[in-house]
Amino acid sequence: MKNIVARDGHNPLLSPKDLQPSQPGMIIECLLNPGVFTFQGKTGIVLRVAERTEQKEGMVSVPIYNDAGELEILDFSKDDPKLDYSDARVITYDGEQYLTTISHLRILFSDDGINFKESSEFPPIFGEGTYETYGIEDCRVSQIGDTYFLTYTMVSSNGVGVGLKTTTNWKDFESHGMVFSPHNKDCALFEETIDGRYYAFHRPSSPELGGNYMWIAQSPDGIHWGNHKCIARTRSGKFDSARLGAGAAPIKTEKGWLAIYHGANHQHRYCLGALLLDLEDPSKVIARSETPIMEPEETYEKVGFFGEVIFTNGHVVKGDDIYMYYGASDEHVALATLSISEILKTLDINA
Repeated sequence: MKNIVARDGHNPLLSPKDLQPSQPGMIIECLLNPGVFTFQGKTGIVLRVAERTEQKEGMVSVPIYNDAGELEILDFSKDDPKLDYSDARVITYDGEQYLTTISHLRILFSDDGINFKESSEFPPIFGEGTYETYGIEDCRVSQIGDTYFLTYTMVSSNGVGVGLKTTTNWKDFESHGMVFSPHNKDCALFEETIDGRYYAFHRPSSPELGGNYMWIAQSPDGIHWGNHKCIARTRSGKFDSARLGAGAAPIKTEKGWLAIYHGANHQHRYCLGALLLDLEDPSKVIARSETPIMEPEETYEKVGFFGEVIFTNGHVVKGDDIYMYYGASDEHVALATLSISEILKTLDINA
């Protein structure tokens, strides 16, 4: 297949060394796929920053947020028989699971779309409350009118769900709580209503019956959701055989809504594909990628905290060009340019 991806020569744009930890005693482990938006003539990103605690001799330390949104460090003795730390990502103590890293969101801006900087004017967003004790992750941003809708993953011992915040100035946020209950993630809102209804992608997961499929839902207000429909399932033997989920908000084209999604196989290799949805009823799939439109090729995509991963949930569209910001190997942030018309040419209506 023709290569339709132009990676930016500055890649990776951001790596853990480029930012400072949120507080003393924390170490930035990964920078992951940001949500993307434009604001006052600048490109903004809502970046997921995953941190771990400095470890003490003979102990396993894990971070959590308390109900006040303050970071707490829990220390467990490696000699304690109640502790199981055989998994580097998740430990279990006395039947309770804890993540070894915790994520928060940071807002960065760029004048040129390449060089991003933080400002104290736009402080980080940390987890708070019962359903965000293990952090917040993978924010997607959709703009409808003057309002920005931030959908993100809420993580706690209760499970993984989708939270929603709205803002108009990126300083003051209104929290709407959990809008899709566990287990759910990969939520992206359409950037306009259709016949007065809001639409959103989401990805409920079933470990026994069903699977990690891509769904669509409707809402009268962008907060309360119903009329859920499954629009894309995993496909045996293909790049999306194990799981798939939405990227950013879909792009409106003359041929339909173009949605870029991530798909993973059973070896946990993440690639990108595309769906084309009906303009008037986006629950109808017109076409779907038979093969990836983008897959891990560069070293920074193949080697990192978790290699062989390309994962996007943010882009800026200018004419026919998609400026796509993506997470590479669960460690870096990179940029690639794709052509809408070229993606449409790859779609197989029978796939």
